[in-house]
Amino acid sequence: MSIDTLLGVAIGLGLAAACGFRVFVPLLVAGVAARTGHLGLSPGFEWLASDGALLALGAATVLEVLAYAVPWLDHLLDTLATPAAVAAGVIASAAVFVDLPPAVRWGAAVVLGGAAAGAVQAGTVLARLKSATVTGGAGTFVVALFELAGATLLSLLAILAPLLV
Repeated sequence: MSIDTLLGVAIGLGLAAACGFRVFVPLLVAGVAARTGHLGLSPGFEWLASDGALLALGAATVLEVLAYAVPWLDHLLDTLATPAAVAAGVIASAAVFVDLPPAVRWGAAVVLGGAAAGAVQAGTVLARLKSATVTGGAGTFVVALFELAGATLLSLLAILAPLLV
């Protein structure tokens, strides 16, 4: 296995894990990085850097961030965000597993990327539940900010320093 393949797997796992914090932030960061030439995409994933995808991901990111700041809405979103985070983790990792053959790429994306996103998402659900229990929902905004920071930082680190992730 080449160093490029290992770096691609590290980037993919980092982006997938970041999807567990916020579904759309890592995809937006990956799309921007691909658009600016800082990230190579697997064949068939060039759409991620398109104008339409970047606009849609940007809008979805803003809506997701705002929605998680509302105490009752964040709990409702968790029922949708958990499977969405896993799906986004699969897509994010498959998009950057550039040097893998398609069958291996998708298998690794489902097993590794989906699991990484799902594990982080499960942790965020528990953190929000504890916060809501302890603060009566008043701490939701703080938890949401930490999750946004985690998604952004982890996404950037995955691309800029994948071996640290």
